[in-house]
Amino acid sequence: MNFKPTQRAVALFIAASAVSLGAAAQSGEKIAFFTKNQTNPFFQVVRLGADNAAKQMGAVVTHYIPTKPDSIPEQLSQIDDVIIKKPNAIVFTPVDYKAMGAGVQKINAAGIPVVNVTDKSETGKFVAFVGSSDYELGLVTGRYMLKTMGGKGNVVILEGVKGSLVSADRVRGFNDALKEFPQVKLLASQPGNFQRLQGLQVLENLMQTHPQIDGVMAANDAMGTGAIEALEGANRKAHVVGINGTKEAVDAIKAGKMLASGDYNGFLQGCVSTMLAIRELRKLPVPKEVVFKAGVIDKSNYQAADIPADKRVCPKWEDAIKG
Repeated sequence: MNFKPTQRAVALFIAASAVSLGAAAQSGEKIAFFTKNQTNPFFQVVRLGADNAAKQMGAVVTHYIPTKPDSIPEQLSQIDDVIIKKPNAIVFTPVDYKAMGAGVQKINAAGIPVVNVTDKSETGKFVAFVGSSDYELGLVTGRYMLKTMGGKGNVVILEGVKGSLVSADRVRGFNDALKEFPQVKLLASQPGNFQRLQGLQVLENLMQTHPQIDGVMAANDAMGTGAIEALEGANRKAHVVGINGTKEAVDAIKAGKMLASGDYNGFLQGCVSTMLAIRELRKLPVPKEVVFKAGVIDKSNYQAADIPADKRVCPKWEDAIKG
């Protein structure tokens, strides 16, 4: 009897199985994804981007979020827990860019590759950084509002958390934008700690001191929406800008209550940081840094940002890293 066809079929089956097993070996990676808190809508969108990217690439993401917002002890404890569980890779947003250096060093010592996303850590070894320039976002968003004001008037700045690099860079961008418009007067610059209620309270107090406020530059959307509420409560009007491009900001822009929001694009940050971690594990080329171009969301272009985050789809890698 002639056995050659059967032998050839077996050989083909074995080859196909080897390819299949090779593909399977490149999927199912376990990614631990750290974000700062459960309250900020921005990080909710980041996590949805991470989940979408992992689903597309056949990996599994587990989220680690402090139950107390921005808790340093809790994030350090979570790092210890994750190191014991030994995921294939970690995507990491530090709750504090300085204080979490010790935690990153533990991850490095454990030999787990780690991608830094959103807030750049001061210390530690990372595969790459993925994020946006907070300074550039502050600059272009502040400039947009000041141009809309015609380069004249009185403004206030609502800062984030004192000591936060994100807040410091965004406020620095606001201030550099102000330098371009010498006829605009900065009345005050005070922290609202990135919280809506505190943004509301700070602006209420400022309005008691300053009878004419023409513009409010808020270092995030939550404080911006708080400022809008304060203005409405006092039956006053002013241009308001925020940063992050959250749903609440887009809704306010659509309603004509907020002028604009700097597009921090949390969904894309979640997508790309997760893709990058998986590509690193699969020995595919990755850049050392992906910084997205600063842009402004306003009434002319809000449509893309108006799509609910849970309905969005991560772009292809090549398109995503174009920024």
